[in-house]
Amino acid sequence: MSQHSGGLSRRRFLAGSAGALALAPLLGHGLRAEAATPGRLRVAQYKGGDKLLLEAAGLADTPYPIDWAEFASGNLMVEAMNGGSLDLAYGSEIPPLFGFIKGARIRVVGVIRGDVNEQTVLVPKDSPIQSIADLKGKRVGYVRATTTQYYLTKMLAEVGLSFADIEAINLTVPDGAAAFRTGQLDAWAIYGYSVPLAQSNAGARVLKRANGYLSGNYLFFASPEAIADPQRHAAIADFFVRLQKAFAWRQANPERYAAALAAEIGVPVEAVLALLRNESQVRRLVPVDDSAIQSQQDVADTFLKAGVIERPVDVRPLWDGSFAAALAG
Repeated sequence: MSQHSGGLSRRRFLAGSAGALALAPLLGHGLRAEAATPGRLRVAQYKGGDKLLLEAAGLADTPYPIDWAEFASGNLMVEAMNGGSLDLAYGSEIPPLFGFIKGARIRVVGVIRGDVNEQTVLVPKDSPIQSIADLKGKRVGYVRATTTQYYLTKMLAEVGLSFADIEAINLTVPDGAAAFRTGQLDAWAIYGYSVPLAQSNAGARVLKRANGYLSGNYLFFASPEAIADPQRHAAIADFFVRLQKAFAWRQANPERYAAALAAEIGVPVEAVLALLRNESQVRRLVPVDDSAIQSQQDVADTFLKAGVIERPVDVRPLWDGSFAAALAG
């Protein structure tokens, strides 16, 4: 699979996006690299993520300290965890899969059933592109080893195309946002708060949503060392219970949550409420089960068929059910 073709390079995108690199730290904002402390959790989140939600829901008073680190994508969280800098993180099914293939020291310990409508292919508001088939030969930004690589692969295949038929350019989230905003991309496969930001700041138009292409499973993964440490294991279990309650609060209080999130990420409250109203399913945190494992296996098999990975992968050893009791409680 071609990661990038033609004359436009990632370096040129960076050069044309002043300050973009400064917005994308190598690992995560606030990341602490020192050795883990008993009972202390080092938790990854996205901008406007679980820290904000727990605070808004009145559930942030944990009896253990949390060091929060902000990341733009799950693949960077996997790298940081494998390097020993994180205890707990979450992302889609794809980053842990690629990490597992490369031997990363991570285990999947819980599953968020969440929205897929905020995973989209965006185009500029005045773009003549009207369908995925129109992307042939076009400059399309995406984030390697994330949902964007997966759903873009499936969308292209559906119309008889592949990554070799587009000018696929792997960019970090901040670099992609800058490239899209400055007209250097014909389309951008992206997710999360970047969607309302692009709509609000650049007048982006949704070409296609990922509903029907993604399972809606977002995986919590932990380091084997944190799982094996009784104090951190207990802290993660408590964290999961709090997050389950926070998701229920979010569902019951969309206006209050939207106001807090909008202020954090810098978009209008109505843009956040529009996302919440359009969610493909109610957000909840559930234990590891066979259906979730099979879903990730299907992702691995799809990537194998598309030539993204070179050999069959059995994902089952990646999964750990030791938090099932806490998550089922």
